[in-house]
Order: sequence, then C-alpha cells, then structure tokens
Amino acid sequence: MAGTMKLIKIALACALALISILHATEAAGFSVDLIHRDSLKSPSLQSSFEHVSATVQRSFNRAKTLILRDGGNNSPQAASVDIVPDAGEYLMRFGLGTPQVETLAIADTGSDLTWVQCAPCQKCFKQKAPIFDPSKSSTYKAVPCSSPTCKSVRSTSCGGGAKGVCNYSIQYGDRSYSRGDLATETLTLGANESIPTTIIGCGHVDQGTFGAGASGIVGLGGGKESLIRQMQTSIKGKFSYCLVPISGRSSQPSKMHFGDEAVVSGAGVLTTPIVAKSPDTFYYLTLEGMSVGNKRFNLAPLSSSDDGEGSDEGGDVFQSGEGNIIIDSGTTLTFLPSEMYREVETAVKREVGMKEIADPARQLKLCYPATEEFESKIPEITAHFKGADVKLKAYNAFVKTSESSVCFAFAESTSLGIAIYGNLAQMDYLVGYDLVKKTVSFKPTDCSNA
Repeated sequence: MAGTMKLIKIALACALALISILHATEAAGFSVDLIHRDSLKSPSLQSSFEHVSATVQRSFNRAKTLILRDGGNNSPQAASVDIVPDAGEYLMRFGLGTPQVETLAIADTGSDLTWVQCAPCQKCFKQKAPIFDPSKSSTYKAVPCSSPTCKSVRSTSCGGGAKGVCNYSIQYGDRSYSRGDLATETLTLGANESIPTTIIGCGHVDQGTFGAGASGIVGLGGGKESLIRQMQTSIKGKFSYCLVPISGRSSQPSKMHFGDEAVVSGAGVLTTPIVAKSPDTFYYLTLEGMSVGNKRFNLAPLSSSDDGEGSDEGGDVFQSGEGNIIIDSGTTLTFLPSEMYREVETAVKREVGMKEIADPARQLKLCYPATEEFESKIPEITAHFKGADVKLKAYNAFVKTSESSVCFAFAESTSLGIAIYGNLAQMDYLVGYDLVKKTVSFKPTDCSNA
C-alpha cells in the first residue's frame, strides 16, 4: 500500500502527538472565509487565464504523488471562516499569534500539519503578505527536542541536542518542500474563536509551486495532528465548506464552517460513508460509477473468476473496492481510473458531437471552442458515490482555459487504483464532513449566497 500511495498524490509528511487545547467561549458555531484566486478579494488576482496552467499542472503533480511520507520518527465549539481562492486552491483566512497577524494558507483536506513561512526566512517562496515573525508573538513556543511530541513525529530531527529545537522536513512529489521548527501557537478562527496551543510548522526553508497569496498550508485531513483533529471534541467532529464557482470571478468569498454551523441537513442532502483506510490523512469515499447523460459506467469489485472484460446493462465493469476515491479540497481536477476515464471521455465526445480543439496550455485532453453552441450541448454528468448520486453542472465538469477554449476538468489517474474528487467538482455544493458518524454529505447550494 505504501508503494502505491507514493504514486498517488502530494501531501504533507508528519505525525504529531495529541495536544491539550484550552476551551474558548461557548459558541454554537463559527465560520471563516475561503477565497479562490479568481475572486476579486484574492491577494494574487491575475488577469486573463494565466492561473489555469499552473493550477492544472499542480493537479497533475498532486495526482502523481499525493503522498510522499518519510518513515522517520481546547478550542471553540464551532466556527466558520472565509476561504480565499489562489491558483486553483482555496485559501483559509485566520489569525496567527499574539497580537494576531492575518494569515492566508491553502485549505487542504489532503494534509495534516498546518505550517506557514516564518522569519528569519533563509530561502522562501514569494508571498505577498509579510512573513510571520515568531519573535513578535508572545504566545509562540518552539517544541524542544526533549519533548515527547518531537519524539513521536516522523520527519523530525534534533541535531541541536536535548536543549535544541525540534525540526521538521516535508517533501512533496513536485519537489516542493518546507523545513523549519515545530512550535505551538495561538490560531484564531472567525472573529474571536481561539485555539491557544495549536501545533504548527514554522518554515524557514520553503520552496515550490505555491501561489503568491498563500503563506503555507492549513491541514484539514484526518490525521491526529491536523487542525480538525485538534479541535475534534469541541466542534463535535463536524466541518463543512461551500465553494463559490471560480468562473464568475465573484467577489463573494466561500465559507468553511465548524461545529454546529457545519451541519448539512434538509431537502436534497446526499450522504456517503467515509471508509477507514491507511493513511488516515485522507477522506476515502466509494465511487460506484459515473454517468454521462443516460449512459452509466460502473466500478465494481472483480471476482477471482472475472477476467476484467465483463459488462452489465450500465456499461463496462472496472476493478474497484471500498474507499476507492479521495475527496480533496487541495486538488483542482477530478482524476478517474484510466479505463473509466476513457469511457467517460468517449461518451462526452459522443454527446457533444463538435470538433475538438487543442488546449492552449497543452495540458488537458478534451477541449472545445467556448461558444454558446458548446454550452448547449454539455451533457449531464453524475458521480455515483455509495448512496449519493452527485449531479455536476457545466462549470463542475469543464474549465475555461482561455477566452476561446474550454476543457474537460477530468483526467486519468496515474495511480494504481485510487481516484481523486477535486474542488472544481465540489463547487456550489455544501460539503459536510461528520467524523463521528463517518460520513460526507453533499447538498446542492448557491454558495455565493450561502
């Protein structure tokens, strides 16, 4: 499994000990902003479509090696935060340190450790906001090498001895990396919901394909060191987000909710189980098939006597199993197993029936002229999760790559049996995670008004 996962996707490589968190005010729920790069509120808003190429390339890098793990060694009850877009990812807005420094970092359900760039910055990627200076925060505390937390963490080193600071090192599949000190710091979500002793990485040597609006990563994965797990008891294991479509360049930020604010209920809710698998960073769901118009292609387990060439009324049957897809807020595209992707792509071509064009960036395979005629021919595409049939709108399935071109926002997975459900497919759905019930729910929602 470890060998396979190394071929799947980029993710942070660390494991931290559980920490105690001080209890904050008795709040029913809170929210934060999530802001996309195309948003008018984004600090790295670009003209034209120059962000798309970098976005797509990062998606391919993530899909190739979702995980590159090293083998080494009290809080608010609920909240909501803003999410700001940046280069295909959504950035979470939060306060860091005392006094608070407003910070934007990639909201990533495929990562655990939260880290930001810190002064002194020996080698850092370009960011528009000032680098966080831990020496100016009264609540910053480096984790010493003698700490049990440091000793329990993979990818740490303690060359400084017992009195030295615990260091971390994270390597990504696209050769991005972050290296620095483990620390505890006060992290504030929403207006005033504080988590006083959050374990973070304070990066002093950081390089890679990060947008200028980001200062690091917010780990929202399922591992014990993630921000979600650090808040899990107080937020009752619940969080959700609603991603505003990027195509409209809306000035309205997306929202991420925690605790009671994160409950997804009412008419139209679709719910599917989270499958427990290793590594626990990722939220594994079960994809049973995909439909293009009224043509369905099923993913199903193969019996020992099946040669893999069988078919049923819905179409070809491909090898699968429980927990065969990862839902990920940090990946833009949706990646399907190769055979299924080819069947879905062929069905889309058949339904559209128009002459294809080349992707200007030469990255995506299926592209068409961005015309009203094309828009009228886009078929309905449905992702069939276990117990949840999620219907995609045109902007969930196609992304505009230039003024005159639009491309299919799906690609072949380069992994051996794992697919990725990316953030374009999640736009205009309220997506709720319940880690107590172990479910993910989807509710069709106008996220610009949510």
